[in-house]
Amino acid sequence: MVFNRSLLARAALGPAAGAVLMAFMAAGAIPAYQMYSVGLAAVYTIVVLSVGLLAGWSGIWSVGHPAFFAIGAYFAAYGSGHDWPLEAVILGAVATGAALGAFLGYAGARFSVLYIALLTLAFTMVTLELVNRWSSVTGGDQGVPVVQLRSALGLGTLLGGSTESQYLAVGAAAVVLALAVPAAASGLRMRLVAAKSHPLAARTIGIAPEAQSSLSFTVSGACTCFAGVLLGLLTGFVSPDPFSLAFGISLIGACVLGGVGTVLGAVAGGVYLTWNPQLSSAVGLPQPVVQGLVLIGVLLFLPGGVVPFLAKPARSLLRRVLPQPEGQLPSPVAESADSAPLRPPADGPVLLRLEHVSVSYGGLTALEDASLSLRSSEVLAVIGPNGAGKTTLLNAVSGLTGNGRVSGGADFGGRPLLKARATARRRLGIGRTFQHAEVFSELTVAENVLCTRRRITARDRAEVARLLHSVGLAQVADRRPGELPFGLQKRLDLARAMAGKPELLVLDEPFGGLDADERALLARHIRRLHADGTAVLVIDHVLDDLFSVADRVLAFDFGRTIGEGTPDTVLRDPKVRSSYLGTVDGRTRPPEHVGDRSMIRLRGIGHTYGGVVALRDIDLEVRQGVVLGIAGANGAGKSTLAGVLHGSLRPTRGARDTDGALRASLAPEGRALFKTLSLRENLDVAAYAAGITGAPLRARLEETVEWLPARLRDRMNATAGGLSGGEQQMLAIARALIVAPDVLIVDEPALGLAPALVDEVYDRLARLAHDGLTVVVLEQLLSRAMSVCHEVAVLHEGVIAAHGRPGDPAFAGLAEEAYFDGGPQAATHRATAPRTSPVEIP
Repeated sequence: MVFNRSLLARAALGPAAGAVLMAFMAAGAIPAYQMYSVGLAAVYTIVVLSVGLLAGWSGIWSVGHPAFFAIGAYFAAYGSGHDWPLEAVILGAVATGAALGAFLGYAGARFSVLYIALLTLAFTMVTLELVNRWSSVTGGDQGVPVVQLRSALGLGTLLGGSTESQYLAVGAAAVVLALAVPAAASGLRMRLVAAKSHPLAARTIGIAPEAQSSLSFTVSGACTCFAGVLLGLLTGFVSPDPFSLAFGISLIGACVLGGVGTVLGAVAGGVYLTWNPQLSSAVGLPQPVVQGLVLIGVLLFLPGGVVPFLAKPARSLLRRVLPQPEGQLPSPVAESADSAPLRPPADGPVLLRLEHVSVSYGGLTALEDASLSLRSSEVLAVIGPNGAGKTTLLNAVSGLTGNGRVSGGADFGGRPLLKARATARRRLGIGRTFQHAEVFSELTVAENVLCTRRRITARDRAEVARLLHSVGLAQVADRRPGELPFGLQKRLDLARAMAGKPELLVLDEPFGGLDADERALLARHIRRLHADGTAVLVIDHVLDDLFSVADRVLAFDFGRTIGEGTPDTVLRDPKVRSSYLGTVDGRTRPPEHVGDRSMIRLRGIGHTYGGVVALRDIDLEVRQGVVLGIAGANGAGKSTLAGVLHGSLRPTRGARDTDGALRASLAPEGRALFKTLSLRENLDVAAYAAGITGAPLRARLEETVEWLPARLRDRMNATAGGLSGGEQQMLAIARALIVAPDVLIVDEPALGLAPALVDEVYDRLARLAHDGLTVVVLEQLLSRAMSVCHEVAVLHEGVIAAHGRPGDPAFAGLAEEAYFDGGPQAATHRATAPRTSPVEIP
């Protein structure tokens, strides 16, 4: 940790305020009858700080802190009755609180917030029951006095309920606050928040969420037990009454009132707890009623708490008094000059070796018998269609397979890999990025990278500053990731993976969601890493950018390796091409005659998610009776286009027109079934949502059930979760059909299905088309779309790169070219697309 002047000044505020307060107490400026309340507020400040930082930094809401508070108080009482020194009482209470907190934190780390709250609730109930029954130690309901505690260090004797105890409480709170300020700027807080924000991403940088939860609960429990000792000395008497479950709820309310996770908010919460009884008396309402009204008001009007609410205008005023230098978000265009040449393929030693690695989840084999080798300084690209097992391969390398069963052998730098935990693999030298830039939203850009260090020194901060500068993020180092566009978040994800200079970088679809300039910039970063000697294992669906940085390419499909070669040769392999384009068996053909009536028209459709362009300038018409196929690789924008066609997704720009009151129905990618409901209930829910009830519902249900295969018609009362993948897909289509749509949109109907089930699903879709239903199929395999559709539109990076009829001999070659590289139409779009402009920092 770096102690700069600003940090030391803020840390000194607590002791300074405590000294001033004690000076007022000594001078008699505070009435004697109020000095006890001041001391109690100091004690409550410590407890609220313990609960608030535990919730704010670790995401753990505890109802168990009344038990810790009681343990500390009874330690004081027991030590007083057995002539223990003050120091021994404090150490005993703190050690007990730390041990119990560590246990609760570790045990609760595997549970959700609700179950952690229930666990701590049970802990409080058990503790209070012990307090009541262990009367020989606690005095039971009658309580036990705290007469005095002498200091073994010669600091005198403290009498229970004395003025000296009040001074001790104020001084102790001042010291705890002084320690909390640098802790808030430390790597400890960053790692706790990282583990809370994104546990999976935290593991890839060496942070174990279970250990962080245990550590935070350890500190919180120890501080609360220490506050309990102070309470015993302050009151001079300990009974079970102050440690009820109602007090635990009041603690949470005080945290929310002041501001969860803020140091100054704990002071506000402590003051509120102390003077709430007087407030209740003044307004003539019971104390629980006043607490409830205050909490409701805060949640409705000040959800962040009083202190954060007041801090916002204070920061704005400070910016006006001390003007900040203006800057711009970094522009990819401005950084294009910095490039590194791509070195020849590496011939160094093998860094990573996988031999016959398989990953299965129950009966599903996601990766089967995969073998590969990666040399140091080599860039190995892994390609394959959606569901091919690429991400599972990366997860096996980085240790993120979850509950999957992993078999086979792997070594990294000559050391066994598969038995190592994900957190240990970071220390071995493996860095990892994610497809969707899984950054820590509650940390700043700089803190996202700094949290990779256990202890942060001035040298660490300088290295992180250089790293952020190298990826063009130096100007936004103090911003939160949510304030940045998606492209900069992807750079942050890369910077975090690069921290510590790993030997191997594992990149999961780094080009996805980026515009042309951002992809070119990322390619230069990868070349620079390659030139510096870092090995890279990368998967992506943007093949032209991926091949521009790769030394070697490995192709996967259905969890197996199907081909290997250089970027120039791998797509010539018939197996690799068919994995993308598919094969045709000629079984399913669309009807020959279609109508001319236009059902849905899209004009100039564009859509973005934040800063990510998903669709651009889409013009498309769906005619009555047609089977329209929209083919494209994963990430091309098919699901977004499906939502626009369906009408459930409103595009960012452009117009969707329909022919009168048209009803479109969508069977989404992944099926989205209610798996705990029966087959019949899944159909009923869809009908109810469309306003179909009574006799029309019974008629539609009978007709829809007839469309299903016999093996499903006989199991209508079985739960949807018990069906096979193909059966679930047919149920998803049936659920879309029950509303009697004019247009049926089916997104990836073959995803994850065996070939026989794929044929069955498409045969049933063809039957619907022959019955006159207009069908739109969004399909990953081009040849399948060409075989079952009247028209095919090829989508590439959000642009319709080709559109035509499968029967046109010239269209087949054009569609294949458009599928892989976008063809001339997509190239025109890339050339004319507006470049990213700098964004002013407010």
